[in-house]
Amino acid sequence: MESLRLELQKKILSITPHSFDAIALEVFHFQYQNNKFYRNWVDLLGIEIKQINTIEKIPFLPIGFFKSHIIKSLDWVEEKVFTSSGTTGAITSRHFVRSLDWYKQISKIGFEQYYGDLKDFEFYALLPSYLEREGSSLVKMLADFIEISGNKGGFYLYNHEELLSEISNASKKQKILVGVTYALLDLAEKVTDLSKCTVMETGGMKGKRKEMIREDVHDVLCKGLKLNDIHSEYGMTELLSQAYSKGAGIFECTKTMKVLVREATDPLEILPNNKSGLINIIDLGNLDTCSFIATDDIGIVRNDQTFRVLGRMDGADIRGCNLMVS
Repeated sequence: MESLRLELQKKILSITPHSFDAIALEVFHFQYQNNKFYRNWVDLLGIEIKQINTIEKIPFLPIGFFKSHIIKSLDWVEEKVFTSSGTTGAITSRHFVRSLDWYKQISKIGFEQYYGDLKDFEFYALLPSYLEREGSSLVKMLADFIEISGNKGGFYLYNHEELLSEISNASKKQKILVGVTYALLDLAEKVTDLSKCTVMETGGMKGKRKEMIREDVHDVLCKGLKLNDIHSEYGMTELLSQAYSKGAGIFECTKTMKVLVREATDPLEILPNNKSGLINIIDLGNLDTCSFIATDDIGIVRNDQTFRVLGRMDGADIRGCNLMVS
């Protein structure tokens, strides 16, 4: 089975839109055979495996199981455990990672698909809540990006003056500031001109500010930072792939990821485009755990396969990455 895993890794790294569905089905059968917990879940649903011949028929594992179980395909010792932020006293998700190098490859492929060579960028990270705890996948990703780029950049807590001084230094490299939402709002109150920098928000309010809808957040940031658009990153502890938005909260999946929307009252029913429901994510980066995740996020897939995140299901855990829906 290890040889099959290596073969699937090669296919995933060279994946195209045309080959995605076929590879996803191969990954499903690999994980059904080698992930005991996922296999038990699928069997409990009473689904005939031979009938799963399209990605829409694949059963998606509820994301909450990452809080209560160790999710692995095959038997291996983890190199790292990513953990979610959550709220005080809450049970957090745990994503056991077999290979940090694999995570680096997946996140690099995804970023470069939409933004270009990492070496052309300087990365600045304003992520106080993430840096003040262990196990953040976002911190690991950005540390990898800074290392690969070989350029200036770094992590910042609350030292806004130092951050702004570094960003304002003359450089031919493109500059990206990735910030947790509430920290970017704090920065915007200083009425700072970051018009020559790409600003990417992620992570929500972390209980530090009153929740706001994404449109209002972006409006405040654009005015305060002198920007036309705010970029966003959509990721979570349970995923190794990310989606990116270059404005208006419209996300594009990277090549190792696809989003479907399911009916809230029937988790096995996949909805057509332009119908809102709960987001299912295929993340082929999760080859060693589970690639088929049923999230608690509400969203809609558009005809061009971009998607919007509209909010969270009533009764779902409040996650650190939440932005309210109006």
